[in-house]
Amino acid sequence: MTTTEFDAAEYLDSSDMIATYLKAAFEENDAALIRTALNDVARAKGMTAMAAESKITRQALYKALGPNGNMTLETLLNVLRAMGVRLSVSG
Repeated sequence: MTTTEFDAAEYLDSSDMIATYLKAAFEENDAALIRTALNDVARAKGMTAMAAESKITRQALYKALGPNGNMTLETLLNVLRAMGVRLSVSG
C-alpha cells in the first residue's frame, strides 16, 4: 500500500475554503500555524502570482512564509490582500 503526504494546498480551491482555513489558523493564536496556513494558501494560489500581487519578490515570499519567517505587518497585509481576504479583530 502506498501513502502520500497530506497537502492542504490541494484542497484550497475556493475563496470560502481559503477564508475558513485562515480563520481557523488565526483562532489558534499560534504564529507558526498561521505562517504554515498562509504558506498553504500561497502555494494553492501559486507563489509567483502571489508574490507579484503582494508586491514582493518570490524569494522574499518564500522566506516570509518559511519555517523561520517573520514578516512585517505591511507584508502580511499585502499577502492577505493578494489572497483576497482581510484581517479583522473582535473582542
